[in-house]
Amino acid sequence: MTPVFRSNSRGLFDFLAAALCLWAAAWHTPAGALVRGAVAKVSGRKSDGRPLLAYFSGGVYDAREVEVPVAPVLPDGLEPDALAVVPPGTALGRGAYAVLQRQPERVRQGAERFAQRYQLATLQTPDDVATVVARAKADFDTDEGAVLALFAGPELARYAVSRAHAEGRPATLEVLAQQLPPGNTAFFEAASQTLMFGAAYGLSWPVVPGTRVSSPFGYRTHPTLHTQQLHTGVDLSVPEGTAVKVVADGVVKRASEDAVNGKVIIVDHGRGVTTAYCHNSRLLVSTGEVVKAGQVISESGNTGRSTGPHLHYQLELGRRPVDPFVFRGRAAVSALPTVPTPAAPTPAKTDASPTPPSPSPPAPGMSKALKAAFDSAGTAPPEATEVPP
Repeated sequence: MTPVFRSNSRGLFDFLAAALCLWAAAWHTPAGALVRGAVAKVSGRKSDGRPLLAYFSGGVYDAREVEVPVAPVLPDGLEPDALAVVPPGTALGRGAYAVLQRQPERVRQGAERFAQRYQLATLQTPDDVATVVARAKADFDTDEGAVLALFAGPELARYAVSRAHAEGRPATLEVLAQQLPPGNTAFFEAASQTLMFGAAYGLSWPVVPGTRVSSPFGYRTHPTLHTQQLHTGVDLSVPEGTAVKVVADGVVKRASEDAVNGKVIIVDHGRGVTTAYCHNSRLLVSTGEVVKAGQVISESGNTGRSTGPHLHYQLELGRRPVDPFVFRGRAAVSALPTVPTPAAPTPAKTDASPTPPSPSPPAPGMSKALKAAFDSAGTAPPEATEVPP
């Protein structure tokens, strides 16, 4: 049997090569990220392997750590142009601005210095950020490269872009992340959230703007079950047979029927953004079909668990439902966007009871059960309302 270490010099070389392979497997492969995540979970530490796994989930591996919950936005207070489509550059600027406000001071100061390279003295508004990203795109090849430079700095982003070009690969966020040295995953997370929020800001509306909202996002007394449940979307009051349009380009993840959602379509728009359209009378697309923004994908109806003709429209970011009105309007909303965990209903107060505690988020078990039902083509559990994708 030939020994591994034939000589001291060759043995040292083989050892270093094996160590390099193990390092690459641990830091730059999904399997390594999963192992690091499992070790972090057992030891109670935060995993830095989560961003790499975003490659397999539309840009966001898990949104549970995204902060800034926001209250449901009631449509009565919206401006008349609240459902106007936001241009892609403006939408991306809003997403970057929202994420930038949550970054450490050193990152925000770095972004200000980065803006000065492009003749902007400061980043006071989302439009300022949009201008910087648009100008930086010429230097960093893609929106992903420009956004990464905003958070990580131009030197690190330029290195990642040049490495991607040298390998003949496009400068997508996933490819750029593989070029980053260990310890820089926070920049990837910020860029990933920016792209997700930017995509959400750029969505259109599935029916005619101004359509009455019969039930907003949030906790409510279910109209047929008469229990407090989370309403994971908004109900739009439209007559049966109304044309329903997809709000952005994407791929149909599901086009089927169940007892709760009726005839339902789920569309994956990438970057962690998914939309659902429930209770239709007729489906005009099939699973796996590529759809374009504004394309009519169904006709509204009254199928499934429904008390009257309407469209249940649902937006999910990072696999969690969010109020779609948070991302509407020509001007950026005052509350920064996020993947919110809506507050649970507060128990009724009686004379004999103490002051109820602060609202708490819904139990994780409920969310898992609903999501499992929504992903299946069969019948959803009877306790579910509209089920998240």
